[in-house]
Amino acid sequence: MAKFGKRTRAAREAFAGKSELSVEEAVDLVKGSATAKFDETVEVAINLGVDPRHADQMVRGVVSLPNGTGKTVRVAVFARGPKADEAREAGADIVGDEDLMQAIQGGEINFDRCIATPDMMPIVGRLGKILGPRNLMPNPKVGTVTMDVATAVANAKGGEVQFKVEKAGVIHAGVGKASFGTEALAQNVRAIVDAVSKAKPAGAKGTYMKKVSLSSTMGPGVSLDLASATGQE
Repeated sequence: MAKFGKRTRAAREAFAGKSELSVEEAVDLVKGSATAKFDETVEVAINLGVDPRHADQMVRGVVSLPNGTGKTVRVAVFARGPKADEAREAGADIVGDEDLMQAIQGGEINFDRCIATPDMMPIVGRLGKILGPRNLMPNPKVGTVTMDVATAVANAKGGEVQFKVEKAGVIHAGVGKASFGTEALAQNVRAIVDAVSKAKPAGAKGTYMKKVSLSSTMGPGVSLDLASATGQE
């Protein structure tokens, strides 16, 4: 515990008094503090001026990070017949229909992304209370309810990130690993900030994007200069 405390203290000292940094400066600072024994995930938090309790202020979408996430994504697909075969050939980790539904109802949720063909939605719909809170519910708006399951699986495996605003008006997303180069992480940060910016809902009033922060799994966070994060420098 003493060693962990010392590392945390050093990180906080390095971050003290620093804010509104350029994306590259923030990435370097976060990478420098990511000294855990595993390859920490670099995470972005975007504070938005929306109230997601109102349907016209919900923010959700999907973005393909130019340099991937560095994470191995397990994909489950609800499909039958040829589409099930197509999903398996594309690299899906789990494929099924009623049997998959029963496994999930039994607590087996060992996947990070869930895809379904449209004809499977009556089955998947029964899992709303389980998959919804985990942001795993297939949705046509983010391309996870589709007949093109091969492309959906490939996208999920290749660095596609889904985002959805939480109750407090914040979007959290992983943008890569601390082992990534500074430029690769910076490109990923700007890609997701740009995607969230373009997903601005009709009901958003006043300032839409209030704050963008960057942190690693075990480290403190630092705020970014919005002009740098949005590429408007």
